[in-house]
Amino acid sequence: MKKEALLHPMHKAHRTFGQKAADIITGFAGSWTFIFMFGIFFTIWVAVNTYFFVTYEIGKPFDPYPFILLNLILSTLAAIQAPVILMSQNRESQRDRIRGEYDYAVNKKAEKEIEEIKEQLIRIERKLRR
Repeated sequence: MKKEALLHPMHKAHRTFGQKAADIITGFAGSWTFIFMFGIFFTIWVAVNTYFFVTYEIGKPFDPYPFILLNLILSTLAAIQAPVILMSQNRESQRDRIRGEYDYAVNKKAEKEIEEIKEQLIRIERKLRR
């Protein structure tokens, strides 16, 4: 069975560019790949600014210890990333709420049908006892 066939119409609704971007960024920013890439980036940044410039006397480091520029980059990333992740989480909570409402409606309908079947069984049982 296709997954699309199981989706509520809200899930099939057209998403805006911002919603698509938020989902994509959140998918990548919340992954181990992102964490490892940032770890490698930090390691290279620190190594280039301390070891290479000090050891080989290449010149003045572009971001000497305590790495103010790196701090600015991280703060900016966090300031941009946090609202994007929250937007994606809000969309997910909306989908969960709609899914819950849909499940509730299905359960109420199933309960009603079960009650009708139960009443029919009771009528059949009464007729068989006569």
